[in-house]
This record gives sequence, structure tokens and C-alpha cells, in this order.
Amino acid sequence: MSDAHLTERPVDGGPEPVDLTDEPIRLSNHDPDEATDRPRSRGRRVALGVAAAVVVAGVVASGVAGWRVFQQKDTRVETPAQLAGLQRDDSEPARSTADYLRSGFAADIELDRSFGSVYRDPADQRRSVLVFGGTTLLWQPERDLDSLFRLMADEPGRVTGLRKVDAGRLGGVMKCGTTSGDGGDFAVCGWADHGSAVMAMFPDRGVDAAGPLFRQMREGMQTR
Repeated sequence: MSDAHLTERPVDGGPEPVDLTDEPIRLSNHDPDEATDRPRSRGRRVALGVAAAVVVAGVVASGVAGWRVFQQKDTRVETPAQLAGLQRDDSEPARSTADYLRSGFAADIELDRSFGSVYRDPADQRRSVLVFGGTTLLWQPERDLDSLFRLMADEPGRVTGLRKVDAGRLGGVMKCGTTSGDGGDFAVCGWADHGSAVMAMFPDRGVDAAGPLFRQMREGMQTR
């Protein structure tokens, strides 16, 4: 006789058959909910780890930016008599021009101290450099420098071809472009960091020549 249906009817005098579907069949002694929670817990740990990494990266970036501000904010800019092979012109016409540029610059940006100077090139009087600017705390130096270049667009000569140039060991941002005047096109450059903003005009010079000269002038003018 086949025993395929032993669980469906009682054997005479024997106990009632056991219903095999009353309890679920378990393949492990672990709580089923525990197995389900395990991937979720790992997911939460991964998410928390990613969030922590983002926070740490933000703190590090803020720390670097804060250190840069602290390092650059106390800046001094001087106008020595000899600078990068140039000589400061202290004649009345040069001083008048320098003061005019200084006043205009100071009207565009709030400064703690402002200055303006003209530097003569001993090799060619037509290549005198007009430099002007000042010191103050700047939170966004590049933005402020771009604003100063845009303000120059209100003058007869508009700055074109503006581009970054190497700022050198003092850091910050330095840019140069081209403008025009009575003598034709010439370069205009500016630097800005968290403690200063300075611009210069280079008659009879293009950007390729003005950029390195301006960096050299800055290194002779600025101290922290």
C-alpha cells in the first residue's frame, strides 16, 4: 500500500496526523527580521559615512580658506623709488596723474589705504607705468577684481581679452587685458588677494610683456 497520504488520515488507533503547514520551515536559527535589518543597517552606515566625509571635506575647505584669509589680510603695499628696473617719477605732472588715478580707484572700492604712482622706464619715456590701488580686507578677491575691470569699461577705453596670468609667490589672482588710449592699444593689469587690490596701465606694452613686469613690480611692492 502506498504511504503517500499518511498525513491526510489517521491510522487506526494512532494519533492525529501532524499538519506540516502549521509552522514555517526555518533554515536558520536567526530571527528573520534580523536578516532583513542587516542590509538596511549597512546602508545606513554607508550613508552616514558618506555624509560624514562630505562634512569633513567642507570643514577642511573652510579651514584652508580661513587660513588663506588670515595669511593675506594684513598686507602692506609700498612704492619704492626703484622698482623692477623702473624709477618712480616724483615730478608734479606725474604726481597729479597718480593722485587722479588713486582718487578714482578709491571711489570704486572701499580701502583702508590707497596710493598712486608713476614709474618711468629709463630706456623709453613713452613706456611709463601708472600703478594705483590700496589695501583692505577682501573676502572675494577675484570677484572684486573683475568688478574693477568692468568699471574701467565706463572709461573711453574698454578692457578686452581679459585673462589670468601667473600671480607668482604672493598668490591671489592676477589678470591682464587690453585697452586703448591716445597712443593706441596698451595693456592693463590688476592683482587682488584678501588684503589688497592694485591695478596698473602699461602704455606701449602688450599683455605678454606687461604680465611678467607687473608680477615683478608686485613682488617689490607688497609685503605681509
